[in-house]
Amino acid sequence: MIEEHRFPCDTCGADMRFSPKDARLVCDHCGARSDIAGPGPWEGGIREIDFKAALDNLLPLQEIEETRVSRCPNCAAEVEFDPALHAAECPFCATPVVTDTGTNRHIKPRGVLPFALDADAAQTAMTDWLGSLWFAPSGLQAYARKGRRPQGIYVPYWTFDAHTESDYAGERGTVYWETRSVMRDGKRQTQRVAKVRWRHVRGHVTKWFDDVLVLASHALPQRFTDALEPWDLAALEPYRPEFLSGFRAEAYQVDLDEGFVRARQKMDAAIAQAVKFDIGGDRQRIHRVDTQVSDVTFKHVLLPVWMAAYKYRGESYRFVVNGRTGRVQGERPWSTIKIALAVIAGLIVAAVIGFFAGR
Repeated sequence: MIEEHRFPCDTCGADMRFSPKDARLVCDHCGARSDIAGPGPWEGGIREIDFKAALDNLLPLQEIEETRVSRCPNCAAEVEFDPALHAAECPFCATPVVTDTGTNRHIKPRGVLPFALDADAAQTAMTDWLGSLWFAPSGLQAYARKGRRPQGIYVPYWTFDAHTESDYAGERGTVYWETRSVMRDGKRQTQRVAKVRWRHVRGHVTKWFDDVLVLASHALPQRFTDALEPWDLAALEPYRPEFLSGFRAEAYQVDLDEGFVRARQKMDAAIAQAVKFDIGGDRQRIHRVDTQVSDVTFKHVLLPVWMAAYKYRGESYRFVVNGRTGRVQGERPWSTIKIALAVIAGLIVAAVIGFFAGR
C-alpha cells in the first residue's frame, strides 16, 4: 500500500504545509494553523531497530512503507513528488524531470529533524555565502538575490549504535635526549638530539557508539553534506508525515548493509584514537586491532536541507543550506572575466610600482 500524506485545512479544505517559523501546519490559502499532535507512533522517544533482524528481512510490516518517487536521469536522485505534480526540476541538479508512478519500497523513517529555517532565511544565508566568495560570477549572485527560492528537501541518513570490544598490540614510544658533539664552522659544539625508546604493549579498549551518522544518498557529494555538520540529533522528532508536508523527501540509495560498512570506517577511526590514548607515552604505534562488535541497532532518519541548483553557461552549480543552522556549502563558481580583470589590474599596479622604483 502506498501512503499519500495530505493534510486538508479544516477551515477551507486547502492543503496545509509545515511551517518552520511556527513549527505547525499552516494553510497558505486562509492562514489557519494546526498543531502537530502527539509524540508519534513510538511512545517514549525514538527506539532503535535491531540491525541483524533487518538484514535477515525479519522486520515487521509496520517498519516498511512504499512511496511514489521519480528518478532523475542526470544525477540518479530518487525524490518523492506530490502525486498531483506531473513535471518539475530535480532539486539536486536542476534537470527537468517528468514525474511518474514508480514506487520505492523501503524501511520507514524512525526520526525526522524538522526544518527550523524557512525559505527566506535559507536564501539570505546562500546570498551572504555567495557574496563572500572572491571571483564568483555575478549571474550566480543575482540568481541568489532575485531568482527562484531554494527548495526544501529531507535527505536520508542512517544512524548506528554499537558496543565494541577491541584487543590491540602496539608500541609505546618514550622520547629521551642525547647530547652529541659536532663540528660546526670549524668549532666543536654540542647539540641535543631527540631519540625514541620503544616498548611493546598490549591492551583492551571498550567503546560505545551512539548515533554514528551515515549519508544514505548518492545525489550530493559527501563533501557538501559533511560540511553541513554538525546536526543537532538530540532534537530528532519521532517520524510524523506532517513534518514533510510542503517539502520533498529523497529515498535512500545507500542500503542498510552498505551504510554499516561506512559506519564501521568511522568507528574504526575512533577506536584507533582510543587505542593510542590507551597506549600512552609520547609516541604510539599500532600493529593490530581485533574488534568485536555487538548490540548493533540503527535508525533511518531524515535531515532538512535547503537546495538551489542553477545552470550557468551549461554548467550546473548546486548550493545546500543546513535547514537548522543556516550553514552553507556548494560548488565553487569562478568568473573568468573577473579573474582576467584582476590579473590585468595587478600587472598595471606592478608596472606603476616598477616605473617609480626605477626613477
